[in-house]
Amino acid sequence: MLNPALHHSPAAERNRAPILACLLALLRPQGSALEIASGTGQHAAHFAAALPGWSWQPTDLEGTHFDSITGWAASTGAGNVRAPVRLDVVQSRWPAEGEAFGAGFDLIYCANMLHIAPWACCAGLMQGAARHLAPGGRLVTYGPYLEDAVPTAPGNLAFDASLRAQDSAWGIRRIEDVAATAADAGLALQQRHALPANNLLLVWSRATAPDA
Repeated sequence: MLNPALHHSPAAERNRAPILACLLALLRPQGSALEIASGTGQHAAHFAAALPGWSWQPTDLEGTHFDSITGWAASTGAGNVRAPVRLDVVQSRWPAEGEAFGAGFDLIYCANMLHIAPWACCAGLMQGAARHLAPGGRLVTYGPYLEDAVPTAPGNLAFDASLRAQDSAWGIRRIEDVAATAADAGLALQQRHALPANNLLLVWSRATAPDA
């Protein structure tokens, strides 16, 4: 029986393998990662276990899932997962409490947040990533997106409608809008990977060198 402290997301269970395959191809053997909106903690545990040379810092808006995050890490034996901290992407200070992060993360990872958060969170994510990425670091976002030149899958159209019915501030975001917001923060889209179930993994990095 699943430990009741371990919150379980079937979607996280399904998508962790294809996401990890992309991360393994993208990342060097060692580094430091910051995960935004860690949720249940399934991704943090799975990725950190497969990337033993990486330090993984999970975060979430509230502490509701913190026991689940630490529990999943313990269940996989991933000793490189740090204690989760509260982080609100729209705030200029990351994290919300405790010692502030420096500009030292080689990876900032955010899955399935942009479409279930107000649009202001996109700007907050991009601006925060620009502040906290190490030189040469990358922001990786994952989830469903709309694209001007690509027909939207019927499932994503239905999903978008259901999101907007729940909260008018939610909805699947257009890549073009996300890219424009990223550009305002000094980031540019470098890679686009199509993953199962009509999701995309997008890789962002600084558009120019930090001292340019």
